[in-house]
Amino acid sequence: MARRAAAGDPPDAQTDPVRQARKAFLEGAGVEIASSFPGITRLGGQIVGALYLAETSRSMDELAAELGCSKSNIFGNLRALESAGIVERRRETGSRHDTYSLRGPYPDVIIGAYVSRLRRVTADKIAISERALELLGEAGGAEAEFMRRRLLDLRRKYTLFAEFFAQVLPAIEGPIDLEQMLRKVPAGVFEAVARLARDAMSWARRPSDPPKG
Repeated sequence: MARRAAAGDPPDAQTDPVRQARKAFLEGAGVEIASSFPGITRLGGQIVGALYLAETSRSMDELAAELGCSKSNIFGNLRALESAGIVERRRETGSRHDTYSLRGPYPDVIIGAYVSRLRRVTADKIAISERALELLGEAGGAEAEFMRRRLLDLRRKYTLFAEFFAQVLPAIEGPIDLEQMLRKVPAGVFEAVARLARDAMSWARRPSDPPKG
């Protein structure tokens, strides 16, 4: 006969709402972050979630035990998270082991890292376009002209994106408190931006005008 659960017994892992909520959050964070940052797996996203829910910084051993995976997998993802500017490593005086924590509040640190990634991608695309245009030089012919138009169009678009970042988020590195930024924006500005976005989307979906004549 099964023993009746005493009042002080820990809830079963399958029915404990705290464990279920933690598991759901970690899985969701894993999917979200892995889809936004190349080189970071779902486990990397789960590490971010675990660090967010932790009261203090965590060691590699603690993260491996909590997430049920090897330290080598944890290590690889921590390196990728450090490179993305999401996680920072530190070692307390007298300690033999490193500990890890988020570089800032969640999701501010994710937003900041994503904006930094967009800046890098934009700068890279401009550089690639300019390099290709430099190599193309003054070459003539239909193929060269077609390629030149495509490269010039790509450079124009990414230069516009770079100018947008420079004006809207000038010299911001690290976590971005988007909540506070948005709270300081007057309601009228939101309405104007939303109207412009709707107009732009409507124009983009409009079929091309038929040829004249």
